[in-house]
Amino acid sequence: MSHSPRHVEPGSLNTGLFINGKYVPAVSGKTVPVYDPATETVIAEVASGDLEDARAAIDAADAAAAGWAATPPRQRAEILRRAYEIMTERLDFFAELITLENGKALPDAKGEAAYAAEFFRWYAEEAVRIDGHLGLSPSGGNRILVQYQPIGISLLVTPWNFPAAMGTRKIGPALAAGNTCILKPATETPLTALALAGVLQEAGVPDGVVNVLVAARSGPVVSAMLHDKRVRKLSFTGSTEVGRILLKEAADQVINCSMELGGNAPFLVFADADLDAAVEGAMVAKMRNGGEACTAANRFYVERSIAETFAGKLATRMAAMKTGAGLGDGVQLGPLVNAKSRDKVHELVQDAIDKGASVLAGGAVPQGTGFFYPATVLVDVSRDARVNAEEIFGPVAPVIAFDTEEEAIRLANDTEYGLSAYVYTGDLARGLRVSEKLDSGMIGLNRGLVSDPAAPFGGVKQSGLGREGGHHGLMEFLEAKYIATNW
Repeated sequence: MSHSPRHVEPGSLNTGLFINGKYVPAVSGKTVPVYDPATETVIAEVASGDLEDARAAIDAADAAAAGWAATPPRQRAEILRRAYEIMTERLDFFAELITLENGKALPDAKGEAAYAAEFFRWYAEEAVRIDGHLGLSPSGGNRILVQYQPIGISLLVTPWNFPAAMGTRKIGPALAAGNTCILKPATETPLTALALAGVLQEAGVPDGVVNVLVAARSGPVVSAMLHDKRVRKLSFTGSTEVGRILLKEAADQVINCSMELGGNAPFLVFADADLDAAVEGAMVAKMRNGGEACTAANRFYVERSIAETFAGKLATRMAAMKTGAGLGDGVQLGPLVNAKSRDKVHELVQDAIDKGASVLAGGAVPQGTGFFYPATVLVDVSRDARVNAEEIFGPVAPVIAFDTEEEAIRLANDTEYGLSAYVYTGDLARGLRVSEKLDSGMIGLNRGLVSDPAAPFGGVKQSGLGREGGHHGLMEFLEAKYIATNW
C-alpha cells in the first residue's frame, strides 16, 4: 500500500529555467515532460531551454562573476552553510521529490538528500581554506609566490541517478572557490535541481551565480556552451561514452575538465572473510539506489570454497526485498528510471542465461505498470557474458568463483573502467595488498560504501579525470597563479 507524497505538491513545483535569479519559461516556450517511473504518468512539464537560453545563462553567470569572486571567503562560506541548514530542514521534501522523479525507494532518497546537503556543509568549511604558497627559488634569485584564484564560469552536467547529490557535489566546490556556474541536469530528474536553485537563492546566493538550464536537446546546448569563450570549466558526471564526446568538444576551447564516468566495480570475497559481513556489504554496494550507481558492485568474485554459500545467502536477502512504488510503505526497491534502463538490464541478464548462467533470484520482467525489475542473483556466469564487461546499472548480481588471489586481481582489473572496487577478507595485510594492486580510484575494504563528502571521489582509466569531494574537489575549481618577485 502506498501513500501520497506528504511534502511535495506537484502543482506547486518550480518548472521554469532558473536564470539570473528567476524561474523563467524557455524562449521557445517548449517544455519536456517529467515522468514518475512507478506509474509512468507525467508529474510536471518543465521548461526546455535551447541555444538562446544557454546564452542568457552564460550572460548571467558572466555578469555575476567578478562580484562573486571578490566576495570574502567567509561570506561565501556562510551562504553555503545556510544552504545546508535549509536543505536539512527540508530533507523530507527533497527525499519525496527525488523518489517521485527518479523512482528510488524512499529510504534511499532520504539517504541521498542528507548526503547531498553535506556537500554544502563540507564546502562551507573548505571555502576559508584556500591556502597559497610562499617559497624561495633554489637559486636564491627570487621568491615563488603561488595563489589560487577561481577558474571561471563552470558548466556542471549531472545525471539522473543522484539528482540532488550530483548537483551539490559540483555546486558546493564551484561556489566555495568563487566561481559562477550553470547546472544542466538530466531531463529525467530536473525538478530536484530546480528546487536546489531555490534553496541557494534563499540562502543568499546572488542572482546569476547559480543558473539551472534544463534542455531536451542536450547535445547541441552543451556544445554551444563549451564553445563560448567565457566558459572555462566543465564538470561532468555520466557515461564514459558521452564523456568521450564532451572531452572532444571541450578541446576546441581548451576547457578544464573534470569527468566522473562509468564504473564496473568488482566485489572480491576471500574465504577468510566474515561471510555475513560480506553479504551485508554486498547488499549496500549492489542495492543502494537499486543498483543505479556508478559505484555499484557489478561483478562478484568469490573464492570457490565459499562461492555457493555466499550466493545462496545473497539470493535469500535480495529475494526478500520489498519491491514497489518508491513512496510505498516499507518498499526497499523501486522501479528503474525508465523503460530503456529496464530493458538494458534484462538484456544483460538474458545474455548471461543464454551463455549458461543459472538464476537464484529474480531474472524476469514483472507484468504491469512501472519500470520495475526484481533483485536478481546469477551464478555459473560465463566469463564472456556481457554482465562482466558492461555497467549493469540495475539490481543484478552475477557471482563468479575464483581460486587464487592472483586470479581475483586479474579478473577484477580486466575492464576498461576503474572507479571503485570492494574487498572482503579477514586478513588486513591481504586486504591492503590486494587494494594496492586493484586499478580503481576508490576501494571499499570490508566496507560496502565508499562515498563521503570529505573523500576524493573519482576513478582511473576510462572511469574519469579528476576528483570530487574532499579538498581535492575544491582544487578542481581553482587555478594556480605564480608570481615571481623578490624583496
